[in-house]
Amino acid sequence: MILKTENLSHKYTNSWAIRDINIEIEHPGIIGLLGSNGAGKSTTMNIVCGTLNQTEGNVYINGINLRKHPLEAKKQIGFLPQTAPLYTDLTIDEYLVYCAELRLIEKSKIKAAVEEVKERCGVAHFSSRLIKNLSGGYRQRVGIAQAIIHKPSLVVMDEPTNGLDPNQMIEARKIIKEIAEERTVLFSSHVLSEVNLLCREVIMIEGGRIVFSDTMDAFNNYASSNAVLMRMDHPPAKADLENIPGVNQVEFISDKQARIHFEGSEEEITDRLIAASVAGGWRLKEINLDKGVLDEVFKQLSDTSGQ
Repeated sequence: MILKTENLSHKYTNSWAIRDINIEIEHPGIIGLLGSNGAGKSTTMNIVCGTLNQTEGNVYINGINLRKHPLEAKKQIGFLPQTAPLYTDLTIDEYLVYCAELRLIEKSKIKAAVEEVKERCGVAHFSSRLIKNLSGGYRQRVGIAQAIIHKPSLVVMDEPTNGLDPNQMIEARKIIKEIAEERTVLFSSHVLSEVNLLCREVIMIEGGRIVFSDTMDAFNNYASSNAVLMRMDHPPAKADLENIPGVNQVEFISDKQARIHFEGSEEEITDRLIAASVAGGWRLKEINLDKGVLDEVFKQLSDTSGQ
């Protein structure tokens, strides 16, 4: 078991930030930790990384109790907090050597470890540049480099793509995916599309409690859909679709594809749309149930947690 938490709970003054967080992760890959701002994600991650002592419960990293054996457990963890812990007056080389020493890497192996991580994170050509002179995207790459320099089993990343431009986000995602081929990455975000792009499994925290824990597919399918997607060669006017019994709303996604919101059963509305297509010569090419939109799933789970 790479990561296990048992009834993890933490209280700030009189209120619980998280309560009874139970997580079990056995395999490499990217696990999304999803939740709105203030849901308890960062508190959970800080406890898992040993930078905050929990009020109750236990954390195990590769079977090692983090509270009882912090040094041994932390050797297995790499952490990239929301703000990367960079010393901007150092060069990339100076900073990564320093991080390697902090991680107790043998002196004879530090140079090789630094070179390897620079190549992996795409910063080798800036080795002698001061970190303060790097762009935001390259600073984030250096932040990722320090988190993996000691080859940990578990890499924890708190909103690692926050504040990056689209091109920088694509590069950061690529690096994270490569890391996850060998290690477990616990990836925190409140951006649903980001989690959907990267993660194979998702854990959602709302109000300090886990409200969902399953595969990304199960998360996407959580909300029962009340819409179908239709693709046609000769689509009708929007009003013709809206006049079909059971149709509530019509959105044309493109010239030949429409999203049809309906009430009643999927089977009934599908039969009606197919019949209307045949009668109207729309040349229907495809009709499928629209999967639950991530935002709607998020809203449903958030509403459930507040009940």
